[in-house]
Amino acid sequence: MEDAKDISAAERATTASMKADDIAPVVVSSWDPAAEKALVRKLDLRIFPTLILLFILNFIDRNNFANARLKGLEKDLGLTDVQYQTCISILLVGYVSMQVPSNMVLNSVKRPAWYLCACVAVWGVISAATGEVKNATGAILCRFFLGCVEAAFFPGSLYFLSRWYTRREMQLRVTILNAGNLAAQAFGGLIAAGILSNMGGKSGLAAWRWLFIIEGVLTVFFAAVAVFILPNYPSSTSWLSDEEKRIAIGRLALDAGSDAVDENDEISSVQGLLMAVKDPKTWLLGITYLTTIMGLSFSFFFPTITQALGFDSTKTLLLTAPPWIWAILVSLPNAWHADRTGERYFHFIGPAIACIVGYIISVTTTTVAPRYVAMFLMTTGYASGFVILAWISNTFPQPAAKKAAAIAIVNAMGNIGSIPGSYIWPAKYGPLYVKSFGAEIAILGFACLFALVLRFYLIAQNKKLDREEHVHVEHSEKPIEEGGAIKAKPFRYLY
Repeated sequence: MEDAKDISAAERATTASMKADDIAPVVVSSWDPAAEKALVRKLDLRIFPTLILLFILNFIDRNNFANARLKGLEKDLGLTDVQYQTCISILLVGYVSMQVPSNMVLNSVKRPAWYLCACVAVWGVISAATGEVKNATGAILCRFFLGCVEAAFFPGSLYFLSRWYTRREMQLRVTILNAGNLAAQAFGGLIAAGILSNMGGKSGLAAWRWLFIIEGVLTVFFAAVAVFILPNYPSSTSWLSDEEKRIAIGRLALDAGSDAVDENDEISSVQGLLMAVKDPKTWLLGITYLTTIMGLSFSFFFPTITQALGFDSTKTLLLTAPPWIWAILVSLPNAWHADRTGERYFHFIGPAIACIVGYIISVTTTTVAPRYVAMFLMTTGYASGFVILAWISNTFPQPAAKKAAAIAIVNAMGNIGSIPGSYIWPAKYGPLYVKSFGAEIAILGFACLFALVLRFYLIAQNKKLDREEHVHVEHSEKPIEEGGAIKAKPFRYLY
Protein backbone atom coordinates (compact mmCIF):
# COMPACT_ATOMS: atom_id res chain seq x y z
CA MET A 1 0.00 0.00 0.00
CA GLU A 2 1.25 3.45 -0.86
CA ASP A 3 2.25 5.78 1.94
CA ALA A 4 4.44 8.82 2.41
CA LYS A 5 7.42 6.98 0.99
CA ASP A 6 5.75 6.82 -2.41
CA ILE A 7 5.51 10.60 -2.56
CA SER A 8 9.24 10.98 -2.16
CA ALA A 9 10.02 8.22 -4.66
CA ALA A 10 7.77 6.83 -7.39
CA GLU A 11 5.11 9.52 -7.38
CA ARG A 12 7.45 12.46 -7.06
CA ALA A 13 9.30 11.17 -10.11
CA THR A 14 6.21 12.04 -12.13
CA THR A 15 5.16 15.04 -10.06
CA ALA A 16 3.27 17.65 -12.00
CA SER A 17 3.19 15.60 -15.17
CA MET A 18 0.39 17.32 -17.07
CA LYS A 19 -0.78 15.30 -20.05
CA ALA A 20 -1.06 17.60 -23.02
CA ASP A 21 0.97 18.35 -26.14
CA ASP A 22 4.49 17.02 -26.64
CA ILE A 23 6.62 19.14 -24.32
CA ALA A 24 9.98 18.03 -22.97
CA PRO A 25 10.74 18.24 -19.27
CA VAL A 26 11.86 21.73 -18.33
CA VAL A 27 13.47 23.18 -15.26
CA VAL A 28 11.08 25.62 -13.63
CA SER A 29 12.61 29.10 -13.80
CA SER A 30 11.40 32.14 -11.92
CA TRP A 31 8.65 34.44 -13.09
CA ASP A 32 7.04 37.71 -12.11
CA PRO A 33 4.50 37.14 -9.28
CA ALA A 34 2.31 39.82 -10.86
CA ALA A 35 2.24 37.79 -14.08
CA GLU A 36 1.13 34.72 -12.12
CA LYS A 37 -1.67 36.68 -10.44
CA ALA A 38 -2.79 38.03 -13.81
CA LEU A 39 -2.83 34.48 -15.19
CA VAL A 40 -4.96 33.22 -12.31
CA ARG A 41 -7.43 36.08 -12.77
CA LYS A 42 -7.61 35.33 -16.48
CA LEU A 43 -8.31 31.67 -15.78
CA ASP A 44 -10.93 32.49 -13.16
CA LEU A 45 -12.85 34.72 -15.56
CA ARG A 46 -12.89 32.09 -18.29
CA ILE A 47 -13.51 29.01 -16.17
CA PHE A 48 -15.87 29.83 -13.34
CA PRO A 49 -18.79 31.70 -14.92
CA THR A 50 -18.99 28.89 -17.47
CA LEU A 51 -18.56 25.93 -15.13
CA ILE A 52 -20.93 27.39 -12.54
CA LEU A 53 -23.65 27.82 -15.16
CA LEU A 54 -23.18 24.24 -16.33
CA PHE A 55 -23.09 23.06 -12.74
CA ILE A 56 -26.40 24.81 -12.03
CA LEU A 57 -27.91 23.04 -15.03
CA ASN A 58 -26.39 19.77 -13.82
CA PHE A 59 -28.17 19.89 -10.50
CA ILE A 60 -31.39 21.34 -11.88
CA ASP A 61 -31.66 18.49 -14.39
CA ARG A 62 -30.80 15.97 -11.69
CA ASN A 63 -33.15 17.29 -9.00
CA ASN A 64 -36.14 18.41 -11.06
CA PHE A 65 -37.75 15.03 -10.35
CA ALA A 66 -38.38 16.15 -6.76
CA ASN A 67 -39.93 19.43 -7.94
CA ALA A 68 -42.08 17.66 -10.55
CA ARG A 69 -43.42 15.44 -7.78
CA LEU A 70 -45.34 18.42 -6.38
CA LYS A 71 -47.36 18.78 -9.61
CA GLY A 72 -48.65 15.30 -10.28
CA LEU A 73 -45.66 13.34 -11.64
CA GLU A 74 -46.36 10.36 -9.38
CA LYS A 75 -50.07 10.27 -10.23
CA ASP A 76 -49.60 10.68 -14.00
CA LEU A 77 -46.97 7.93 -14.17
CA GLY A 78 -48.68 5.69 -11.60
CA LEU A 79 -45.60 5.54 -9.39
CA THR A 80 -45.71 3.83 -6.01
CA ASP A 81 -43.66 5.23 -3.13
CA VAL A 82 -40.95 2.59 -3.74
CA GLN A 83 -40.93 3.28 -7.49
CA TYR A 84 -40.47 6.99 -6.86
CA GLN A 85 -37.55 6.28 -4.52
CA THR A 86 -36.11 3.95 -7.16
CA CYS A 87 -36.27 6.77 -9.72
CA ILE A 88 -34.21 8.87 -7.31
CA SER A 89 -31.67 6.17 -6.49
CA ILE A 90 -31.30 4.63 -9.98
CA LEU A 91 -29.80 7.88 -11.26
CA LEU A 92 -27.13 7.49 -8.62
CA VAL A 93 -26.42 3.92 -9.75
CA GLY A 94 -25.57 5.20 -13.23
CA TYR A 95 -23.78 8.20 -11.79
CA VAL A 96 -21.56 6.12 -9.54
CA SER A 97 -20.79 3.39 -12.07
CA MET A 98 -19.49 5.74 -14.76
CA GLN A 99 -17.39 8.21 -12.76
CA VAL A 100 -14.14 6.25 -12.73
CA PRO A 101 -14.32 5.23 -16.44
CA SER A 102 -15.18 8.82 -17.39
CA ASN A 103 -12.26 10.33 -15.50
CA MET A 104 -9.93 7.75 -17.03
CA VAL A 105 -11.11 8.89 -20.47
CA LEU A 106 -10.75 12.55 -19.45
CA ASN A 107 -7.15 11.95 -18.40
CA SER A 108 -6.47 10.54 -21.86
CA VAL A 109 -7.94 13.32 -23.99
CA LYS A 110 -6.19 16.56 -24.88
CA ARG A 111 -9.38 18.63 -25.22
CA PRO A 112 -11.29 18.21 -21.92
CA ALA A 113 -13.62 21.11 -22.72
CA TRP A 114 -14.93 19.25 -25.77
CA TYR A 115 -15.47 16.06 -23.80
CA LEU A 116 -17.22 17.70 -20.85
CA CYS A 117 -19.49 19.89 -22.99
CA ALA A 118 -20.48 16.94 -25.17
CA CYS A 119 -21.60 15.12 -22.04
CA VAL A 120 -23.58 18.19 -20.93
CA ALA A 121 -25.42 18.30 -24.25
CA VAL A 122 -26.28 14.58 -24.12
CA TRP A 123 -27.71 14.76 -20.60
CA GLY A 124 -29.79 17.78 -21.71
CA VAL A 125 -31.35 15.62 -24.42
CA ILE A 126 -32.07 12.84 -21.91
CA SER A 127 -33.59 15.31 -19.45
CA ALA A 128 -35.90 16.71 -22.13
CA ALA A 129 -36.89 13.17 -23.12
CA THR A 130 -38.01 12.52 -19.52
CA GLY A 131 -40.87 14.92 -20.19
CA GLU A 132 -42.31 12.36 -22.63
CA VAL A 133 -42.22 9.21 -20.47
CA LYS A 134 -45.52 7.41 -19.88
CA ASN A 135 -44.82 4.96 -17.06
CA ALA A 136 -42.45 3.92 -14.29
CA THR A 137 -40.23 1.91 -16.65
CA GLY A 138 -39.61 4.89 -18.91
CA ALA A 139 -38.89 7.15 -15.96
CA ILE A 140 -36.45 4.69 -14.41
CA LEU A 141 -34.57 4.20 -17.71
CA CYS A 142 -34.29 7.95 -18.34
CA ARG A 143 -33.03 8.54 -14.82
CA PHE A 144 -30.45 5.76 -15.11
CA PHE A 145 -28.99 7.01 -18.40
CA LEU A 146 -29.11 10.59 -17.13
CA GLY A 147 -26.91 9.49 -14.23
CA CYS A 148 -24.50 7.68 -16.56
CA VAL A 149 -23.89 10.82 -18.62
CA GLU A 150 -23.91 13.31 -15.74
CA ALA A 151 -21.18 11.21 -14.11
CA ALA A 152 -18.64 12.86 -16.39
CA PHE A 153 -19.18 16.42 -15.29
CA PHE A 154 -18.59 16.82 -11.56
CA PRO A 155 -15.55 14.56 -10.96
CA GLY A 156 -14.29 15.69 -14.36
CA SER A 157 -14.55 19.33 -13.30
CA LEU A 158 -12.66 18.64 -10.06
CA TYR A 159 -9.87 16.95 -11.99
CA PHE A 160 -9.94 19.75 -14.59
CA LEU A 161 -9.51 22.41 -11.88
CA SER A 162 -6.64 20.48 -10.29
CA ARG A 163 -4.76 20.76 -13.59
CA TRP A 164 -4.89 24.56 -13.38
CA TYR A 165 -4.83 25.54 -9.68
CA THR A 166 -2.48 24.90 -6.77
CA ARG A 167 -3.52 23.08 -3.61
CA ARG A 168 -3.89 26.31 -1.64
CA GLU A 169 -6.14 27.73 -4.35
CA MET A 170 -8.39 24.69 -4.69
CA GLN A 171 -10.66 24.91 -1.62
CA LEU A 172 -12.13 28.30 -2.48
CA ARG A 173 -12.51 27.40 -6.14
CA VAL A 174 -14.09 24.02 -5.48
CA THR A 175 -16.55 25.82 -3.21
CA ILE A 176 -17.23 28.48 -5.84
CA LEU A 177 -17.92 25.68 -8.31
CA ASN A 178 -20.21 23.97 -5.80
CA ALA A 179 -22.00 27.25 -5.28
CA GLY A 180 -23.60 26.21 -8.56
CA ASN A 181 -25.07 23.24 -6.68
CA LEU A 182 -26.47 25.47 -3.96
CA ALA A 183 -27.70 28.02 -6.48
CA ALA A 184 -29.44 25.22 -8.35
CA GLN A 185 -31.14 24.16 -5.14
CA ALA A 186 -32.25 27.75 -4.59
CA PHE A 187 -33.09 28.97 -8.07
CA GLY A 188 -34.11 25.55 -9.32
CA GLY A 189 -37.08 25.82 -6.99
CA LEU A 190 -37.85 29.33 -8.25
CA ILE A 191 -37.59 28.27 -11.91
CA ALA A 192 -39.71 25.21 -11.20
CA ALA A 193 -42.31 27.36 -9.45
CA GLY A 194 -42.60 29.57 -12.53
CA ILE A 195 -42.85 26.66 -14.99
CA LEU A 196 -45.18 24.54 -12.86
CA SER A 197 -47.47 27.50 -12.17
CA ASN A 198 -47.81 28.77 -15.74
CA MET A 199 -47.18 25.94 -18.22
CA GLY A 200 -49.85 23.44 -17.20
CA GLY A 201 -51.96 22.42 -20.19
CA LYS A 202 -49.81 24.18 -22.82
CA SER A 203 -49.84 22.08 -26.00
CA GLY A 204 -51.76 19.47 -24.05
CA LEU A 205 -48.82 18.70 -21.73
CA ALA A 206 -48.82 18.65 -17.94
CA ALA A 207 -46.75 21.33 -16.22
CA TRP A 208 -44.24 18.81 -14.86
CA ARG A 209 -43.53 17.58 -18.40
CA TRP A 210 -42.72 21.14 -19.50
CA LEU A 211 -40.31 21.36 -16.55
CA PHE A 212 -38.14 18.58 -18.01
CA ILE A 213 -38.42 19.78 -21.60
CA ILE A 214 -37.59 23.45 -20.98
CA GLU A 215 -34.69 22.76 -18.65
CA GLY A 216 -33.29 20.07 -20.98
CA VAL A 217 -33.34 22.36 -24.01
CA LEU A 218 -31.59 25.13 -22.05
CA THR A 219 -28.86 22.66 -21.08
CA VAL A 220 -28.15 21.70 -24.69
CA PHE A 221 -27.96 25.37 -25.72
CA PHE A 222 -25.48 26.39 -23.03
CA ALA A 223 -23.32 23.30 -23.65
CA ALA A 224 -22.90 24.44 -27.27
CA VAL A 225 -21.77 27.88 -26.08
CA ALA A 226 -19.48 26.66 -23.29
CA VAL A 227 -17.26 24.56 -25.55
CA PHE A 228 -15.86 27.77 -27.09
CA ILE A 229 -15.15 29.43 -23.73
CA LEU A 230 -13.55 26.80 -21.48
CA PRO A 231 -9.78 26.18 -21.68
CA ASN A 232 -8.32 22.74 -22.19
CA TYR A 233 -4.98 21.95 -20.51
CA PRO A 234 -2.15 24.51 -20.19
CA SER A 235 -0.23 23.33 -23.25
CA SER A 236 -3.33 22.83 -25.42
CA THR A 237 -5.07 26.14 -24.72
CA SER A 238 -4.71 28.42 -27.71
CA TRP A 239 -5.55 31.70 -25.95
CA LEU A 240 -2.57 31.45 -23.57
CA SER A 241 0.78 32.94 -24.53
CA ASP A 242 3.94 30.82 -24.29
CA GLU A 243 4.91 32.65 -21.11
CA GLU A 244 1.50 32.04 -19.56
CA LYS A 245 1.74 28.36 -20.43
CA ARG A 246 5.18 28.16 -18.80
CA ILE A 247 3.88 29.80 -15.62
CA ALA A 248 0.74 27.63 -15.55
CA ILE A 249 2.79 24.43 -15.84
CA GLY A 250 5.65 25.50 -13.57
CA ARG A 251 3.61 26.72 -10.61
CA LEU A 252 1.80 23.38 -10.37
CA ALA A 253 5.11 21.54 -10.48
CA LEU A 254 6.38 23.59 -7.56
CA ASP A 255 3.15 23.10 -5.63
CA ALA A 256 3.55 19.33 -5.93
CA GLY A 257 7.17 19.45 -4.74
CA SER A 258 9.08 19.21 -8.02
CA ASP A 259 11.70 21.51 -9.53
CA ALA A 260 10.91 20.35 -13.08
CA VAL A 261 7.84 19.37 -15.02
CA ASP A 262 7.22 16.83 -17.75
CA GLU A 263 3.91 17.03 -19.56
CA ASN A 264 4.50 13.65 -21.21
CA ASP A 265 2.78 11.57 -18.52
CA GLU A 266 3.88 7.97 -19.05
CA ILE A 267 1.51 6.66 -16.39
CA SER A 268 -1.49 5.08 -18.12
CA SER A 269 -5.05 5.49 -16.88
CA VAL A 270 -5.12 1.85 -15.78
CA GLN A 271 -1.84 2.24 -13.85
CA GLY A 272 -3.21 5.38 -12.23
CA LEU A 273 -6.36 3.53 -11.21
CA LEU A 274 -4.33 0.73 -9.61
CA MET A 275 -2.18 3.26 -7.72
CA ALA A 276 -5.30 4.98 -6.39
CA VAL A 277 -6.94 1.72 -5.34
CA LYS A 278 -3.82 0.65 -3.39
CA ASP A 279 -3.55 3.95 -1.54
CA PRO A 280 -5.25 3.96 1.92
CA LYS A 281 -5.82 7.70 1.61
CA THR A 282 -8.29 7.02 -1.20
CA TRP A 283 -10.45 4.89 1.08
CA LEU A 284 -10.20 7.16 4.11
CA LEU A 285 -11.38 10.07 1.98
CA GLY A 286 -13.98 7.88 0.30
CA ILE A 287 -15.55 6.63 3.52
CA THR A 288 -15.59 10.15 4.94
CA TYR A 289 -17.29 11.49 1.84
CA LEU A 290 -19.73 8.56 1.66
CA THR A 291 -20.98 9.13 5.20
CA THR A 292 -21.05 12.89 4.66
CA ILE A 293 -23.24 12.68 1.56
CA MET A 294 -25.45 10.03 3.14
CA GLY A 295 -25.78 12.32 6.15
CA LEU A 296 -26.89 15.16 3.83
CA SER A 297 -29.45 13.17 1.83
CA PHE A 298 -32.21 15.49 3.00
CA SER A 299 -31.49 17.58 -0.11
CA PHE A 300 -33.23 15.01 -2.35
CA PHE A 301 -36.43 15.52 -0.38
CA PHE A 302 -36.03 19.18 0.53
CA PRO A 303 -39.26 20.33 -1.20
CA THR A 304 -41.15 17.54 0.57
CA ILE A 305 -39.59 18.42 3.94
CA THR A 306 -40.42 22.08 3.36
CA GLN A 307 -44.00 21.19 2.49
CA ALA A 308 -44.42 20.00 6.08
CA LEU A 309 -44.47 23.69 7.09
CA GLY A 310 -48.03 23.71 5.79
CA PHE A 311 -47.92 25.96 2.70
CA ASP A 312 -49.18 25.33 -0.85
CA SER A 313 -46.86 23.99 -3.57
CA THR A 314 -45.89 27.40 -5.01
CA LYS A 315 -45.02 28.90 -1.61
CA THR A 316 -43.22 25.68 -0.67
CA LEU A 317 -40.94 25.95 -3.71
CA LEU A 318 -40.28 29.63 -2.98
CA LEU A 319 -39.38 28.80 0.63
CA THR A 320 -36.76 26.29 -0.52
CA ALA A 321 -34.59 29.08 -1.97
CA PRO A 322 -33.40 31.12 1.08
CA PRO A 323 -31.75 28.19 2.95
CA TRP A 324 -29.62 27.36 -0.12
CA ILE A 325 -28.68 31.01 -0.62
CA TRP A 326 -27.61 31.02 3.04
CA ALA A 327 -25.48 27.93 2.39
CA ILE A 328 -23.60 29.82 -0.34
CA LEU A 329 -22.96 32.74 2.00
CA VAL A 330 -21.56 30.39 4.65
CA SER A 331 -19.54 28.12 2.36
CA LEU A 332 -17.50 30.81 0.60
CA PRO A 333 -15.86 32.40 3.70
CA ASN A 334 -15.32 28.91 5.14
CA ALA A 335 -13.48 27.94 1.94
CA TRP A 336 -11.51 31.20 1.79
CA HIS A 337 -10.28 30.71 5.35
CA ALA A 338 -9.45 27.05 4.71
CA ASP A 339 -7.20 28.05 1.79
CA ARG A 340 -5.65 30.91 3.73
CA THR A 341 -4.73 28.69 6.67
CA GLY A 342 -4.10 25.44 4.78
CA GLU A 343 -6.31 23.68 7.35
CA ARG A 344 -9.02 21.18 6.38
CA TYR A 345 -10.45 19.17 9.30
CA PHE A 346 -11.88 21.98 11.45
CA HIS A 347 -13.37 23.63 8.38
CA PHE A 348 -15.12 20.30 7.79
CA ILE A 349 -16.31 19.69 11.33
CA GLY A 350 -17.83 23.15 11.95
CA PRO A 351 -20.51 23.07 9.23
CA ALA A 352 -21.23 19.39 10.00
CA ILE A 353 -21.99 20.21 13.63
CA ALA A 354 -24.27 23.07 12.53
CA CYS A 355 -26.16 20.60 10.33
CA ILE A 356 -26.53 18.15 13.19
CA VAL A 357 -27.98 20.95 15.36
CA GLY A 358 -30.49 21.62 12.59
CA TYR A 359 -31.50 17.95 12.61
CA ILE A 360 -31.94 18.01 16.38
CA ILE A 361 -34.22 21.06 16.16
CA SER A 362 -36.30 19.33 13.48
CA VAL A 363 -36.68 16.27 15.70
CA THR A 364 -37.67 18.18 18.83
CA THR A 365 -40.21 20.76 17.57
CA THR A 366 -43.25 21.04 15.31
CA THR A 367 -43.36 24.84 15.31
CA VAL A 368 -42.98 26.45 11.89
CA ALA A 369 -40.36 29.12 12.70
CA PRO A 370 -37.79 26.86 14.46
CA ARG A 371 -38.17 24.17 11.78
CA TYR A 372 -37.52 26.71 9.04
CA VAL A 373 -34.46 28.02 10.91
CA ALA A 374 -33.32 24.40 11.19
CA MET A 375 -33.38 24.16 7.39
CA PHE A 376 -30.79 26.94 7.20
CA LEU A 377 -28.56 25.00 9.60
CA MET A 378 -29.08 21.81 7.59
CA THR A 379 -27.93 23.39 4.33
CA THR A 380 -24.85 24.74 6.14
CA GLY A 381 -23.64 21.14 6.24
CA TYR A 382 -22.91 21.27 2.53
CA ALA A 383 -19.81 23.33 3.31
CA SER A 384 -18.37 20.15 4.88
CA GLY A 385 -18.82 18.22 1.65
CA PHE A 386 -17.00 20.96 -0.26
CA VAL A 387 -14.01 20.66 2.07
CA ILE A 388 -13.74 16.95 1.31
CA LEU A 389 -13.79 17.60 -2.43
CA ALA A 390 -10.81 19.96 -2.26
CA TRP A 391 -9.09 17.65 0.22
CA ILE A 392 -8.90 14.99 -2.51
CA SER A 393 -6.81 17.15 -4.85
CA ASN A 394 -4.69 18.30 -1.91
CA THR A 395 -3.90 14.71 -0.99
CA PHE A 396 -2.99 13.31 -4.43
CA PRO A 397 -0.40 15.60 -6.04
CA GLN A 398 0.59 13.50 -9.07
CA PRO A 399 0.78 11.57 -11.34
CA ALA A 400 -2.22 12.96 -13.17
CA ALA A 401 -3.66 9.52 -13.92
CA LYS A 402 -3.71 8.62 -10.24
CA LYS A 403 -5.27 11.95 -9.31
CA ALA A 404 -8.01 11.48 -11.92
CA ALA A 405 -8.81 8.00 -10.63
CA ALA A 406 -8.72 9.00 -6.96
CA ILE A 407 -11.05 11.96 -7.52
CA ALA A 408 -13.50 9.72 -9.36
CA ILE A 409 -13.35 6.93 -6.75
CA VAL A 410 -13.90 9.26 -3.80
CA ASN A 411 -16.69 11.15 -5.54
CA ALA A 412 -18.31 7.87 -6.58
CA MET A 413 -18.20 6.63 -2.99
CA GLY A 414 -19.90 9.82 -1.88
CA ASN A 415 -22.68 9.24 -4.34
CA ILE A 416 -22.97 5.63 -3.27
CA GLY A 417 -23.98 7.16 0.06
CA SER A 418 -26.84 8.90 -1.72
CA ILE A 419 -28.36 5.58 -2.80
CA PRO A 420 -29.28 4.27 0.68
CA GLY A 421 -29.71 7.89 1.72
CA SER A 422 -32.67 8.22 -0.65
CA TYR A 423 -34.46 5.43 1.24
CA ILE A 424 -34.10 7.13 4.64
CA TRP A 425 -37.06 9.38 3.78
CA PRO A 426 -40.07 7.10 3.04
CA ALA A 427 -43.49 8.78 2.93
CA LYS A 428 -44.61 6.78 5.98
CA TYR A 429 -42.15 8.80 8.13
CA GLY A 430 -43.70 12.06 6.94
CA PRO A 431 -44.64 14.77 7.29
CA LEU A 432 -42.17 15.46 10.13
CA TYR A 433 -39.68 12.66 9.34
CA VAL A 434 -38.48 12.33 12.94
CA LYS A 435 -36.94 8.89 12.36
CA SER A 436 -35.21 10.13 9.22
CA PHE A 437 -33.62 13.06 11.02
CA GLY A 438 -32.49 10.73 13.81
CA ALA A 439 -30.73 8.47 11.30
CA GLU A 440 -29.05 11.49 9.69
CA ILE A 441 -27.68 12.63 13.06
CA ALA A 442 -25.96 9.27 13.57
CA ILE A 443 -24.62 9.03 10.00
CA LEU A 444 -23.18 12.55 9.93
CA GLY A 445 -21.63 11.85 13.34
CA PHE A 446 -19.78 8.91 11.79
CA ALA A 447 -18.55 11.21 9.02
CA CYS A 448 -17.00 13.51 11.61
CA LEU A 449 -15.26 10.52 13.20
CA PHE A 450 -13.80 9.29 9.90
CA ALA A 451 -12.60 12.81 9.09
CA LEU A 452 -10.72 12.81 12.40
CA VAL A 453 -9.07 9.47 11.51
CA LEU A 454 -8.05 10.93 8.15
CA ARG A 455 -6.53 13.96 9.86
CA PHE A 456 -4.43 11.82 12.20
CA TYR A 457 -3.31 9.60 9.30
CA LEU A 458 -2.10 12.57 7.24
CA ILE A 459 -0.30 14.03 10.25
CA ALA A 460 1.48 10.70 10.65
CA GLN A 461 2.42 10.67 6.95
CA ASN A 462 3.88 14.17 7.20
CA LYS A 463 5.98 13.11 10.20
CA LYS A 464 7.23 10.14 8.21
CA LEU A 465 8.24 12.46 5.37
CA ASP A 466 10.01 14.70 7.88
CA ARG A 467 12.03 11.77 9.18
CA GLU A 468 12.98 10.59 5.69
CA GLU A 469 14.04 14.06 4.52
CA HIS A 470 15.40 15.24 7.91
CA VAL A 471 13.46 18.49 7.60
CA HIS A 472 10.20 19.96 8.79
CA VAL A 473 8.32 22.21 6.36
CA GLU A 474 5.54 24.53 7.47
CA HIS A 475 2.57 24.98 5.11
CA SER A 476 3.35 28.67 4.80
CA GLU A 477 6.87 28.13 3.48
CA LYS A 478 7.36 29.45 -0.06
CA PRO A 479 9.54 28.13 -2.89
CA ILE A 480 13.12 29.40 -2.88
CA GLU A 481 14.77 31.10 -5.85
CA GLU A 482 18.29 29.90 -6.63
CA GLY A 483 20.20 31.36 -9.55
CA GLY A 484 17.14 32.45 -11.50
CA ALA A 485 15.32 29.14 -11.00
CA ILE A 486 12.74 28.25 -8.38
CA LYS A 487 13.46 25.39 -6.02
CA ALA A 488 10.34 23.58 -4.87
CA LYS A 489 9.61 23.07 -1.20
CA PRO A 490 9.09 19.41 -0.16
CA PHE A 491 5.52 18.14 -0.51
CA ARG A 492 3.43 17.92 2.67
CA TYR A 493 -0.20 16.94 3.11
CA LEU A 494 -2.80 19.46 4.19
CA TYR A 495 -5.01 18.33 7.04
